[in-house]
Amino acid sequence: MSIRSFLPGSLGFGTAPLGNMYRAIPDDEAAATVAAAWDEGTRYFDTAPFYGAGLAEIRLGEILAAHPRDEYVLSSKVGRLILDETEDPSARELGEKGGLFEHGRPNKIVYDYSADGARRSIADSLKRLKTDRLDIVWVHDVAPDFWGDEWLGAFDSARTGAFRALQKLRDEGVIKGWGLGVNRVEPLELTLDLDEPRPDAFLLAGRYTLLDHERALQRLFPAAEEQGVDIVVGGPYSSGILAGGTHFEYQKAPASIVAKVERLKALAERFGITIKAAALQFSLAHPVTAAVIPGASRPSRVAEDVAALREKVPAAFWTALREEKLIAPDAPVPTD
Repeated sequence: MSIRSFLPGSLGFGTAPLGNMYRAIPDDEAAATVAAAWDEGTRYFDTAPFYGAGLAEIRLGEILAAHPRDEYVLSSKVGRLILDETEDPSARELGEKGGLFEHGRPNKIVYDYSADGARRSIADSLKRLKTDRLDIVWVHDVAPDFWGDEWLGAFDSARTGAFRALQKLRDEGVIKGWGLGVNRVEPLELTLDLDEPRPDAFLLAGRYTLLDHERALQRLFPAAEEQGVDIVVGGPYSSGILAGGTHFEYQKAPASIVAKVERLKALAERFGITIKAAALQFSLAHPVTAAVIPGASRPSRVAEDVAALREKVPAAFWTALREEKLIAPDAPVPTD
């Protein structure tokens, strides 16, 4: 099933920041942020056990429990189980993403891409989210950024385990769709080359943004479009650097990226638009993109995202981006 058929609009809400990514967010601020997203009309929420070792799911569930379940679409992820025993969050081995949720809960996180692991992960997520079902389930982080040279082994475990379990759940009507949720294009390209199982969509974070999109454009997006696999774009602000932050790829942004962002900001100012509007609308312009899900940790950020999506960006801005070689020449741009 195409997830476009049931996604409620093109703007969703990514909950990674609610897992205390980068900083410890007070519970009331996290709750106010989710409530603000709801009040602004957001009805698609994406989360994961990994985000703060269950913290984001717990916080999201507290607010969504007050609303009828049929009024929103919910996705979470499998591949990691959250245990009752504890560990030092700052000492977790997270590949290129070291220290990402060191302010989250101390519950021990273990990888499990098996079929049983996927089913257990879903059951645990439902408890934390205080709900009876997930609409979409993503297989989380079977990619080089977490696994390095061993990523193909993790992928194969998921292919023979979680992939098949999720396809069965979809075929049985327990979930509406499944796919992979990753920060790299390689596992998605590999999945599209499989005869089976067949995913419905992918959640791709950070790889279709103003700062990084050429690899996805070359092969992944055309193949996904040909096979009818939708793309949900996560991380449209490239970990925050395109929204006034200092992070790129979840770490402090290097000088080369900071310099490129300054060029983008200068161009946006020249045309009287916000860089947030440019970032969100660029990520949505490709025909294979079904939705974009920026994260937010403050209510004001949610309002900014909604405003950015509505902002009028002149065609001349996109032309200037191409002329200054700030986007790929064949990258689709908004036409209205």
